[in-house]
Amino acid sequence: MIRKKKPETPDKKIHPLIGVLLFLISLVLLVITGPLGFLYGLFHNLFRRGITGVGEYLLKIAISVDQLGNVLMQHLLNLLWIRKGGYPFGNRDETISSALGRNKKLGMLTGFGKFIDGFLDLIDPNHSLNSIDYYVEPTHNLIDKLGWVFVEDKKVLCVRSKNKDLFYIPGGKRDKGESDLMALSREIGEELQVTLKPESFRFLGSFEAQADEQPPGVMVRIRCYESEFRGELNPASEIEEMKWLGFEDKNQVSAVGGLVFDHLRLEGRI
Repeated sequence: MIRKKKPETPDKKIHPLIGVLLFLISLVLLVITGPLGFLYGLFHNLFRRGITGVGEYLLKIAISVDQLGNVLMQHLLNLLWIRKGGYPFGNRDETISSALGRNKKLGMLTGFGKFIDGFLDLIDPNHSLNSIDYYVEPTHNLIDKLGWVFVEDKKVLCVRSKNKDLFYIPGGKRDKGESDLMALSREIGEELQVTLKPESFRFLGSFEAQADEQPPGVMVRIRCYESEFRGELNPASEIEEMKWLGFEDKNQVSAVGGLVFDHLRLEGRI
């Protein structure tokens, strides 16, 4: 899936009657134009790209149907496939398999859910885990953040906020209209009073885990970047403590921060 270019904020609430009306309109359009559009799409891809084009076209439809099913069957899936406190199905931007994979990572699948996951694995090994989509729009169950990873002498720069026990990767959330580079540069300037060098920006990876101090099933996703900086590291007022932590100190960082440490350990950097 492709990251949407609009600001990553939850959808605004609309009047229920508008929702009903839009549903009816979309249903009519699907029934009337859907078959025609589908047939045209098949032949268009077949003549332009052959079987490869048809396969890619059908895959896009399959993903869209899966997303529809995630919304359409959310209440039933939440009842049958996951235990209380699991990551809920129902995000319109996410497939059923993606939500299933998130619950598998959390260990929140019911017996029925494990059976479904096992069946999918027979068809496609690690299907649900490989289907986890790290680019879905944030919701109240998915907190989206950015993180700056800076490693020196096999230790990772971490910070701790006031009245918090755990350390975390420096960074924070985007403001409306900000790119990753803009948002992370602003957050690091506010937290550590240094300026990141845009020319040295490098994407490290996306990491996701149960959010600390949040109800079960609320996930935090952090997109991490590496970058050189200008200035002298100096914790600002919102930061209680700055500390360089090695892999042996992983118990001092948040759950998602621990995943970053694991990744750096596999790369042999800490």
